[in-house]
Amino acid sequence: MLVVSGDLFLALRRASEPKAGEWELPGGFCDGWEHPADTAVREAREELGVDVELGAFLGMYLTRYEYQNEILPVLDCFWLARLRDEKIRLNPLESSEYTWLPLCDPPRLAFESMDQAVRAASISLSPGV
Repeated sequence: MLVVSGDLFLALRRASEPKAGEWELPGGFCDGWEHPADTAVREAREELGVDVELGAFLGMYLTRYEYQNEILPVLDCFWLARLRDEKIRLNPLESSEYTWLPLCDPPRLAFESMDQAVRAASISLSPGV
């Protein structure tokens, strides 16, 4: 999900491999038959310690994820989201820190699908679009 506040979005620094130390968006894998939107809400609670309100669906991006020495195909789903509580409590097993980054011209994120979602949000949230 892409948690936004004005023209900024929330980024987390990964605490573990793959890509430990790189910035990413909050999110994770679906459990069983869980709907992806429910996954986003659950992952916000697990990673940020807060509830979020999901907004517009940004899109789906086909990507690959390295897991246990295998490269797996993954379909990443992204929603815009807003924090319901400003007091973020990071799960230290997931993230070492957080920051707010600009939607316009952000640094590269850990996974290409996240970069694509940020670009989509930047366009859709631009005035006059």
